[in-house]
Amino acid sequence: MTKTRQNPRILLRLLSLLRPYRGRLIGAGVALLVASGSVLLMGQGLRLVIDGGFMAENATRLNQALAGLLVVVGILAIASALRYYLVTWIGERLAADLRRQVFDHLLTLEPGFFEQSLNRNSGAGEIQSRLTADTSVLQSLFGSALSVALRNLLMLIGAVVLMLVTQPWLSALVLLGIPATVLPILWFGRRVRRLSRHSQDQVAELGRYAGEALAGIRTLQAFGHEQSDRHTYGERAEAAFGVALARTRQRAWLTGIAMLVVFAAVGIMLWQGGHAVLAGEMSAGELSAFVFYAVLAAGAVAALAEVAGDVQRAVGAAERLLELLDARPKIHAPASPRPLPQPPRGEIAIENLHFAYPSRPDTPALMKLNVHIRPGQRVALVGPSGAGKSTLLQLLLRFYDPDAGRLCLDGIDLRDLDPAELRAAMGMVAQEPVLFTGSAADNIRYGDPDADDDAVRIAARDANALEFIEALPNGFDSYLGPGGVQLSGGQRQRLAIARALLRNPSVLLLDEATSALDAESERLVQEALDRLMVGRTSLVVAHRLATVVAADRLLVFDRGQLIGAGTHNELLESNPLYRHLASLQFDLDIPAID
Repeated sequence: MTKTRQNPRILLRLLSLLRPYRGRLIGAGVALLVASGSVLLMGQGLRLVIDGGFMAENATRLNQALAGLLVVVGILAIASALRYYLVTWIGERLAADLRRQVFDHLLTLEPGFFEQSLNRNSGAGEIQSRLTADTSVLQSLFGSALSVALRNLLMLIGAVVLMLVTQPWLSALVLLGIPATVLPILWFGRRVRRLSRHSQDQVAELGRYAGEALAGIRTLQAFGHEQSDRHTYGERAEAAFGVALARTRQRAWLTGIAMLVVFAAVGIMLWQGGHAVLAGEMSAGELSAFVFYAVLAAGAVAALAEVAGDVQRAVGAAERLLELLDARPKIHAPASPRPLPQPPRGEIAIENLHFAYPSRPDTPALMKLNVHIRPGQRVALVGPSGAGKSTLLQLLLRFYDPDAGRLCLDGIDLRDLDPAELRAAMGMVAQEPVLFTGSAADNIRYGDPDADDDAVRIAARDANALEFIEALPNGFDSYLGPGGVQLSGGQRQRLAIARALLRNPSVLLLDEATSALDAESERLVQEALDRLMVGRTSLVVAHRLATVVAADRLLVFDRGQLIGAGTHNELLESNPLYRHLASLQFDLDIPAID
């Protein structure tokens, strides 16, 4: 993905998000014009107060001029309040829309994107930072900074025009300072943008590191790693501070130089104008109005210089968000997906399959794989770690596509199916079940969001989870904490099985579903799994052979290749690797096969 784009292009893409809110944008624009016009009109009011009131010693004209100024101030106050409300609403609306748009798009991307994309620091923490911190930067830009920029641009244009009308020759002194200000804005602005991007990356890395440490707090404390992590986090925090300080230093130079140049020009103008009043070449009111407009122009330029830094920082944030929006999913539905039979039979065919993970393209995870699984068959995948068993389940869920060969469900290549329909026919129970923040019922209903309470209760009963759920303080409505942290491993596993039962899949994928449990929990989970597998095609990844010896067929994998298939007894007779694994686990004394 490209990381450098032209500023106007980025901002135009962001402005396109505001198209649905044209009415409010127009309202904000009108309020902005009225407020800016009111400020400029105050300069003429000031001239009338001085020349027509004080200098002419006319109380009536003084009162009239002051009354007119009060009316202008009232209009300015109302217009400014309306402008503030509308632009703040637009900024908040944009941030909310952008967060939703990015999050919705992220859910279309395959797991591989989060494992290896963007850069080495990417991951859930990095992407979370983009969704929160970077969208907040853009909210500040559209909800405040751009409004300030437009207001000051209008003030600058109006003030310059009125200065030229009032005193053309004095205006030249002020206008000479403006080009001298633009050059540092452009030069420092590019540096601010680059440093802003770097600063946001550093902050995202801080969040990722902290999230990882806190998620693994038990392991961290168990190994006494607190001091080491404090030191590492402190170093990264200081690095982020250093980059932020460099960015701030550039912005300070930008603002300081702009103000110095412009106000120096105003000072010279006051000196020249004061002598002109003493010589009778202009009135005190004209000089006051001119000074008023000159100060407005100078303040506008200084404000624009300040806003330029905010814009550059927002462009850096926008680049990071647009990288996510521009990421194209590699796994997607074809233009005309083929439908599965209803209900799906659960027949699986794997033909000449070859696959390597994108992050390790030279190391095949599966090679020359040919398997046919009949509907309703219970098949166990066994072999040493890293043999390719779990990889096959991920390919069946179409988290990845094979590099060569085909995977078919009910005679249809998975690439010809809509991934949503494919996954609706599958149920997954992993070794480490993922539970979400919410209640027990919420987590079970994840399998079918439309399920009623009775269906949730039946699924919990069949998963041997009903007893412990009802013992919770609020039963099915009990809050389980992030990731179900308040439950034991066996309880979390049974909730995951209840979720799969509620889904009622045609194909069941079990990835080491009982390997991390104690004997009693394993018994309860195994009973629930036996119910779950009835009438369904089941693929069971297992290291503990005792849990799968009764399978219809066992497939033996080693180094990405299928090296044996058959029943438990057949493999004991014919397959050396399976015979070795069985002898280790069942304490068998079987002579080696020649």
